[in-house]
Amino acid sequence: MAYAITFWTCFMLKREYKNIALMRLQFLANDERRPNQFTVLVRNIPTDPHESVCELVEHFFKVNHPDHYLTYQAVHDSTKLSELVQKRKQMQNLLDYNINKHMRTQSKRPIIKMGFLGCCGEEVDGIKYYTSMVESLTREISEEKQRLRTGTKSIVPAAFVSFKSRWGAAVCAQTEQSRDPTEWLTEWAAEPRDIYYDNLALPYVDLKIRRIIVAIAYFFLTFFFMIPIAFVQSLANIEGIEKAFPFLKPLIEVKFLKSIIQGFLPGIALKIFLMFLPRILMEMSKFEGFVSTSSLERRAASRFYMFQFINVFLGSIVTGTAFQQLNRFLNQSANDIPKTIGVSIPMKATFFITYIMVDGWAGVAGEILRLKPLIIYHLKNSFLVRTENDRDEATDAGTIGFNTSEPQIQLYFLLGLVYAAVSPILLPFIILFFALAYVVYRHQVINVYNQKYESAGKFWPDVHRRVVTALIVSQLLLMGLLSTKGAHKSTPFLLVLPVLTIGFHMHCKCRYLPAFVTYSLQATMIKDTLERTREPNLNLKAFFRNAYAHPEFRVGEDLELEMAVEKPDKTPELVSTKRGSWRNTPLPSSKHSCPYSP
Repeated sequence: MAYAITFWTCFMLKREYKNIALMRLQFLANDERRPNQFTVLVRNIPTDPHESVCELVEHFFKVNHPDHYLTYQAVHDSTKLSELVQKRKQMQNLLDYNINKHMRTQSKRPIIKMGFLGCCGEEVDGIKYYTSMVESLTREISEEKQRLRTGTKSIVPAAFVSFKSRWGAAVCAQTEQSRDPTEWLTEWAAEPRDIYYDNLALPYVDLKIRRIIVAIAYFFLTFFFMIPIAFVQSLANIEGIEKAFPFLKPLIEVKFLKSIIQGFLPGIALKIFLMFLPRILMEMSKFEGFVSTSSLERRAASRFYMFQFINVFLGSIVTGTAFQQLNRFLNQSANDIPKTIGVSIPMKATFFITYIMVDGWAGVAGEILRLKPLIIYHLKNSFLVRTENDRDEATDAGTIGFNTSEPQIQLYFLLGLVYAAVSPILLPFIILFFALAYVVYRHQVINVYNQKYESAGKFWPDVHRRVVTALIVSQLLLMGLLSTKGAHKSTPFLLVLPVLTIGFHMHCKCRYLPAFVTYSLQATMIKDTLERTREPNLNLKAFFRNAYAHPEFRVGEDLELEMAVEKPDKTPELVSTKRGSWRNTPLPSSKHSCPYSP
């Protein structure tokens, strides 16, 4: 059965990997024109005493990519601007509320108090006060934008560089730009709505330090979380509760309460603990410095899955047996530890059946009913909703949240693979969960949730790797279990399975992973050729204008109206530069000294 499960899982994984890679390539080939197809994110731009970051970026790319470089977008530290815009949004919302209040009772002007929480202090006219605040903040925002546009101190050593063709962008994104491998680092830019602008201002040198700090913090978070998991698992033991809390013995002996404590309370308590985890992991990913929302969610999903694997799966198996017999476990030899774990695997089958029903089935039912968003909406509608803008925010369905839903579903893959040969009684529960989840999540993705970004299937390699890891774990645990059943002669035959599985994973990684990481020059050239044939006079500069500027900088007009015919550029003879030794660089360019490209 172990061989049959392994070969069937690998066959399905390979077929799915092939299909998803093909769908990704077809999507990229048929996708409409988007800025990220032509744009590269450049980081760790070196400082130069003679030129600003803007001048240095343009000079570097006009010299090293003379035929394909088009324009660039400087990256600013816009923290203060974002705070001003957010404050103005709040003031505008309060102004709208006071205007609506005055329209309902026109005989009375709305009055607000300037003291603590609006409960005391001087009374002023609400409409006049918030109007003056909005006007003042609007002026401050305009001044801050002008300061960022004309100044250079806010510019960080990073930029979005756009090219005339996808081929040119692919060459730049997938090659080394400098003799110093730590400078002029390039990568494909995510689409504008996927960019996480708060991390663009982080110095590249700090990223390694940040990731080491997060790795240490994640280790301690995972390790110390075993303590509440141990307590949760002890709830399933009536004798343990009676020993710790003798005064509860008469209440616990009631048949109805006893069945609830043993059956559902451990799973519910564990679920409550895990509710706070995704937000913590997302904040840790943000601290690491990832520059796109999709990469943030992929990293948070990987950590969430590993956390569940260690604390929910291994923690439930090891803690439920070893912590109850701590003295015996610490005094036994190392050879007996696999026996302890192997024996506990089938013993914990009933707990995981309960967990599947409480977390899986109930979770799918809660997803389609959306009781939590409904309750939150009514609470907001009763206490926080004042204007139509507030109502729109309260009714926003949000996104599906790949960082939580995807690793949660993969935990059931792990349970199914581990117990498929050991305790097949779990399989009907898991199959029913996947059938319900398929129907529900398909409906939610199509009809309920909003799409925050488009990554074209970049999550799949992580999903594939975690399924392969679960398969290897199931094989190792089966070997440990059989070693406790006197079936020592079968162990050598099982040793082949992890080796074959790892070889299969390496094959899939070499064969299909490049489609999710790089963009082939052949595909880019085909798409560029077709586009030049259909639109020979396309003005890409207008298309890129402010595409990667901070959201507060973006102009609201329709850029498609500005897609005018582009006149051929006249080629200057020299690259203008302030460096005395580079004044006669024999490549086409012109001086560009403002933070924003024309």
